[in-house]
Amino acid sequence: MTWRGIEGHDEVVEQFRRAIGRRRLASSFLFVGPAGIGKRTFALKLAQALLCSRRPDEALDPCGQCPACAQVAAATHPDVELVAKPDDKASIPIELLIGDKEHRGREGLCHRISRKPQPGGRKIAIIDDADHLNPEGANCLLKTLEEPPPRSLLILIGTSPAKQLPTIRSRCQLVRFFPLPVDIVAGLLLARGLVSDAADARRLADFSGGSLQGALELGDEPFWDFRNQFYGKLAEPVLDSVRFSQTVSAFVDEAGKQAAARRTRLRQVINLAVEFYRRLLHIQSGAAAIDDTELQRFVERALEHAPGDSRTTAARLDRCLEAAGQIDRNANQTTLIETWLDDLARA
Repeated sequence: MTWRGIEGHDEVVEQFRRAIGRRRLASSFLFVGPAGIGKRTFALKLAQALLCSRRPDEALDPCGQCPACAQVAAATHPDVELVAKPDDKASIPIELLIGDKEHRGREGLCHRISRKPQPGGRKIAIIDDADHLNPEGANCLLKTLEEPPPRSLLILIGTSPAKQLPTIRSRCQLVRFFPLPVDIVAGLLLARGLVSDAADARRLADFSGGSLQGALELGDEPFWDFRNQFYGKLAEPVLDSVRFSQTVSAFVDEAGKQAAARRTRLRQVINLAVEFYRRLLHIQSGAAAIDDTELQRFVERALEHAPGDSRTTAARLDRCLEAAGQIDRNANQTTLIETWLDDLARA
């Protein structure tokens, strides 16, 4: 089913509908789930539903035509605040939350949400990229979370509860969003004109992890050429980590000068390794072959050298997951690649 154009999250819709119907809507929420699955879109649509002047809250069905709905859609509603990490920053600037030094406490999201609602009768604040709240920024939110202003709603959007400070997690109601089904990702790619060929849409969806954003990131052809080269190296009995790190670094640098683009590319590479070792571990544990014939070919090559060494495979998989987490902590790219691949070679 589809809720106001949002697919794959019907259970979350019903969760909010029940809470509103019972008049038990919390004042603060933490939305978590993979990037690119619609959490931000859902938060804005929820704001639209709660501020719609023609439909009751409990219907959770905004008309989309009244002035309030139009303002939310245009990001001009005076009672909706949206904060996100700037592309050129590693974290959400504290100034966006509580104002700069000259206006500390008199500007920023925390100040604006405390003011009396204007036409909507409710203040709604959305913090996107909440994974990138630094400790200082997170602590600025504590007073708002502990003593929420009347008729206010604060939504933080992240990928995992583990990436939030305990003080934030304990004061927010957790809402989990799950990856989108492959068919939905493929359908969205085609419906939005992002991909013209159904077979390509299906291929991207299969490797997207249930994320539309993930599918789009995989859309460039050089990535697929690199993918086979990368898997071929992982399948070798001995990994030359020095040369391999140079190859990976060069491929990551091709993503562009912006640090965010290079981090995205590096995350794609590490996810390739995660998928490789996860599939290898499954087969070493007795699971059936996989549908991806290309990946299966490289996994079988690796099995020729280590048919039953699942312990080493598990150690390498853990190291890849650790490396993925280090990207989010803004580790130095060159150092991360070198140490990660060296550890894989030594495992």
